Formats: sequence, C-alpha cells, structure tokens
Amino acid sequence: MRVLRLTAPFIAVAIALAACTSVGGATTAPTTAPTAAPASAEPTAATGGVTVELAETDLGSILADGTGRILYVFTDDTDGVSNCSGGCLANWPALLSDAVPALGQGLDAEDFGTITRDDGGSQVTFFGLPLYYFAGDTAPGQTNGQGVGGKWYVVDAAGKMIQ
Repeated sequence: MRVLRLTAPFIAVAIALAACTSVGGATTAPTTAPTAAPASAEPTAATGGVTVELAETDLGSILADGTGRILYVFTDDTDGVSNCSGGCLANWPALLSDAVPALGQGLDAEDFGTITRDDGGSQVTFFGLPLYYFAGDTAPGQTNGQGVGGKWYVVDAAGKMIQ
C-alpha cells in the first residue's frame, strides 16, 4: 500500500502528459483510458458561482478555489478559448461556474470572466485564460500539476504564470 501511495502522483503525471499532448497543433485524447479525477477534484458548475482566492504555497501566492484547491492555466489555450477537451479534461477538469467568481482579498473582479466551452459549459477565466484543476492534486494546496508537459502552470494575482 505504501508503494501505491508513493507512485500514485507519478502515474497521474504520466497520464496527464499523455492526455494533453499536441499532434500537429491539435490536442489529442490519450490512447489508453484516462484515470478519473478523485471525487474531491471534480468541480461542478455552481449555481451562484465559485470562489477564487490566493493560496500561500512554496511557489508563492497563487490562485486556488474557495476550498484551497490550486488552479492552473494551459499554455495551449488562447485568450478566451479552451483547447483542453476529451481526455485532457479527465486530467485537467475545468473550473466551471455560471457566474464570475466571488473573489478573495488581493484579486480584482476585472481580471476574471467566463467563456462558453465547446461542450456548452461555462468556464472561469483569469486575464482571458481558462482555469483548470489537476486531477493529481488530491488535497488542498497541492501543486502536482505545476509544469506538467511544459504546458500547465499555476498563476499569481497579477496573471503571471509561475514557471
């Protein structure tokens, strides 16, 4: 059991890399079935919105949801467009909300918005970039998705990706 706990984060990262590889500029689904995100990692659309706040981590003060779950941006996304779909979303669930989020101290409302995803969901954006969770983060404050594939990064209050 101890070996399983020690190797689980590495397995999750390997799956995430496979789920979000780029072939000819298009994001592709993994060739194996993706591992579902833990129940605590799966966001749901909130009827009144969600909360985004700053969390203090070893990477600095970065975006997190109201429960302390760290949020990420994807370098393959463009302003107002999500390029993570299919198998990618299994490992990088979108931060969904039907409204602009409630904000913690140090964050400005004008920096946030929402976009309509291809699947019809409403995803929260920060400086125009869609926000995501990482399925490999199983507890608040974890940053296991940081730098995965050279494409996934946490972001600070000024909208700067921490690399």
